[in-house]
Amino acid sequence: MSNNLLSLIGWSFLPSLVTGWAHTIYYSLTIRAGQPKPTPGTPRFLEHRRRIHIFVVSLYLLYTIYEADYELQRSSSYYADLGVPFSATASEIKSRFRRLAALHHPDKAGSGNGVDNNNGDFFMHLKTASDVLIDPAKRFAYERFGPDVVDWRHCVTIRDFVLRGWQILVPYYGMAAAVMYVLGMLGYLEWGRYWRWLTVAALCLFELHTVTRPGFPEFLSNIVNPILTTFTNHAPYLPFQVILLARKCSVTLYIAFSQIGPLLQPLGQLGAKPGDASEKALSQGLERLEQTARVMDTDASRLMELEMAPFAGDPEVLSTMRTKLQEWLVQNTIRSDPMVRDALGRSFKKRRVDAPAGAKGNR
Repeated sequence: MSNNLLSLIGWSFLPSLVTGWAHTIYYSLTIRAGQPKPTPGTPRFLEHRRRIHIFVVSLYLLYTIYEADYELQRSSSYYADLGVPFSATASEIKSRFRRLAALHHPDKAGSGNGVDNNNGDFFMHLKTASDVLIDPAKRFAYERFGPDVVDWRHCVTIRDFVLRGWQILVPYYGMAAAVMYVLGMLGYLEWGRYWRWLTVAALCLFELHTVTRPGFPEFLSNIVNPILTTFTNHAPYLPFQVILLARKCSVTLYIAFSQIGPLLQPLGQLGAKPGDASEKALSQGLERLEQTARVMDTDASRLMELEMAPFAGDPEVLSTMRTKLQEWLVQNTIRSDPMVRDALGRSFKKRRVDAPAGAKGNR
C-alpha cells in the first residue's frame, strides 16, 4: 500500500516536468529555424501542451502495467520453479521434486554443472515449493495469497488461511479508503471521485471473490491463461499474481483520473474549482466593461448636446455639425487612445502580405 501511495503522489507532479521537456523537444523538431514559436499562454501553445501531457501520462501508465507484469514473471512461481503445470497432482509433484533433488542437492550437485546452488538455498526453495504444493490447504492459500503463506503460523485448514488472508485485506482496503477520503477532504483528487471509489469497491469485491472460490476465476482459466499459453511465451497467471497486477492497474487508473481525465472533458463539464473561478472572473469583467461603455455613451451624448447648443434653432446646421463632430470624435478621441492604437497595429500586422487589394483575410 505504501509503494502504491508513493507512486500515486510522485506521479501527481512528475508528468508536468516531463511534459515541459517533451514540449520543448517537440517545438525544436517541428518548427523550422527562424519561425516564431507559439507564445506561452496562447490557445495554440496550451493545446499542444495538453496533447503532449496526455501522451506522456499514457506512456507512463502503459509502462507501469508492463513493469508490474515483468516483476511478476521475474519472481516466478512454485509451479514454474518445479516445472509442473497448475493441474499437477501430488504424486506428479513428488516425482518432479525427486528428479530436481538429484540435480540440485548440495551433496549430489557437482561444481561443474553450471548451477549456482548458493549453499543449498536453491534446493531448500525447491523443497519448500514441493511441500506447499503437496499440502492441499497450503496449495490453496499459495495460489491466492502468494508465497507469504509459508510464514503464516497456526494455519492448518483452508478456513484458517482464508481468515488470515482477510485480516490482511481489511486493513489494506481500509487504509486505501481512508487515504482517499482524507485527500478528498483536503481538496485533492476532486475529478473522478466517483470512479475512484468504484474502482476500489470493484477491486475489493474481485479479490474477495478470488480468494474464497475453490477454483481459479473463470476469466483467468478460460480466457487469459489459454491466450497467453497459445499465442505467446508468457507464463500463465496464478490468482495471487492477477490480484497484484489488478492492484497496480488500480493505481494506474487513479493517476489517469487525476492527470488525463480533466483534459478529455469539455470545459462546461469540468467540476474543478479553478475553472469555475475563471468563468466567474470573466463574467465580472464583462459586466464592468458593459457599465463603462454605458457611462462613456452617456458622457459622449452630453458633450454632443453642449457643443450643439449654439445652433439649437437651425436644423440644417445641426445635422451637418452633428456629422462633423462624430467624425472629429472618432479621429481625435477614440483612435488616439493607446489601447485602440495598439489593437489597430496588431490587426494590421496580422493582415496577409500576399492578399489582393481590398481583401481582409488574415492568417
